[in-house]
Amino acid sequence: MADATDVRENLTYERFGVAVRELAHTIAEDGYRPDMVLSIARGGVFVAGGLAYALDCKNLHLVNVEFYTGVGTTLDMPVMLAPVPNLIDFSEKKVLITDDVADTGKTLKLVRDFCLDTVAEVRSAVIYEKSHSLVKCEYVWKRTDDWINFPWSVDKPVVGRDGQVLDA
Repeated sequence: MADATDVRENLTYERFGVAVRELAHTIAEDGYRPDMVLSIARGGVFVAGGLAYALDCKNLHLVNVEFYTGVGTTLDMPVMLAPVPNLIDFSEKKVLITDDVADTGKTLKLVRDFCLDTVAEVRSAVIYEKSHSLVKCEYVWKRTDDWINFPWSVDKPVVGRDGQVLDA
């Protein structure tokens, strides 16, 4: 989904650390103690690791979901990629789904719906949530409708799809 403006939210690694810590405090102060943190890869991996440490939750899983194909371009619908987590591992657990941003909310909805009938409770935590997101997360560090430049995705990869090292 293309954003209405060319304004960019620039998140640094330092601000990311602050964001995750503040998000963890919000979750803890709310009294939610997840049994499991479920990360939506790739951006949610960074959030999940920080929150799992801060919330002292050692049960961490991830699900690979493909949706964005470029800046403002997506597939029609998000798709879970193999290996898909075994729902038996989630049975009767309090699950915290994490991602870097709830943009359209389609990815979060896919993962939340995947969990709903199996888990005891499911909540979501993101660094950013956009106003048009289908899913309204329980825990949000900041709301914005700007495009977000995340520190882990603003620079081009150092290796091309062919496996060759790219110019520095």
